[in-house]
Amino acid sequence: MSDHPAAPVPALEPPYYVAVFTSVRTAEQAGYPETAARMEELVKQVPGYLGMDHAETPGGLSITVGYFRDADALAQWRSNAEHRSARQRGRAEWYESYTLHVAKVERSSGFSRA
Repeated sequence: MSDHPAAPVPALEPPYYVAVFTSVRTAEQAGYPETAARMEELVKQVPGYLGMDHAETPGGLSITVGYFRDADALAQWRSNAEHRSARQRGRAEWYESYTLHVAKVERSSGFSRA
């Protein structure tokens, strides 16, 4: 993933959707950084894409949260041909395990120190 600022995506006006992708990667990562960068490029082109948060733990757990205005935007991302291909390669090579949780957000708030 690209370098993200050390700040979360700001609170958004609900309702909107989140896709929470949590993974542990394998030792084989050839091609992963390039593919991750390409996926980030592509998702930004989806009408209704609102942003992304990403974090990794020292132990190797990775969490990416994608924010989408509506279910149609999320469906468009899910059906993107390059994204489908990357998901297949991820299962074959890059991921030891992963989970995907999709939810409709009904409440959102934030805080930022002045």
